[in-house]
Amino acid sequence: MSIAGYCVLALAILFASALQSSIGFGIGMFAAPIVALIEPELLPGTLIMVATLVTLIVVAREREAIDLRGTGWALVGRVPGTIAGALLLAALPHRALSLLLAGVVLGGVVLTSSGWTPAPRRRNVVTAGAASGLLGTATAIGGPPMALVWQGSSGAQLRGTMSGFFLIGSLMSLVVLGLTGAIHQRTWWGFAVLAPAAIAGYLLSNVLNKHLNPKRLRWLAIGVSAAGAILLIGRELLAI
Repeated sequence: MSIAGYCVLALAILFASALQSSIGFGIGMFAAPIVALIEPELLPGTLIMVATLVTLIVVAREREAIDLRGTGWALVGRVPGTIAGALLLAALPHRALSLLLAGVVLGGVVLTSSGWTPAPRRRNVVTAGAASGLLGTATAIGGPPMALVWQGSSGAQLRGTMSGFFLIGSLMSLVVLGLTGAIHQRTWWGFAVLAPAAIAGYLLSNVLNKHLNPKRLRWLAIGVSAAGAILLIGRELLAI
């Protein structure tokens, strides 16, 4: 990886981690297209590791606001979704995975900006958990399904509950990816060099939470995520 490439990745992880710490999701949707463009070998393992680190810190901060019951039902769905995601990852060639990743980002952009608000009933939460497990394990983007079903929660509860779910869910994904051989030396190297940017992003979120409107931050992330996905699609199509 070149110095310029590392700087771009570090900035992406910095902002994505700040976003995740501020609104409870977004690290995969924002950073995954950029990582895929610059260093695709780091997907999905390294990005899931970075997300695990950030969610662990947020869980410690928002632990009193976590909806344990909702998290539990979401994890019921996460288990089969994680297994399905690992099988999908093993079956897809690199180009197909890149296009899937871009499609998931664009789908997440449409869903999270559409205003659709499914009720956080047990069935919907379990279904969202399964979708998050599949997408999160295969592409490192598991946030949109949970953001949809929990978007009516308050700021602290949303961040805490989403982070609690993603912490356990990401650990599940890493275990399954490790068993399938998708975690390797470069995965750990990527995590080691990007972890400082993730921690800096968490610290930045404390400033953003005080001075920026979370809705504007969310829309900025949605716009950048869509642009990254479109660039990724364009690169893959031009390479054909």
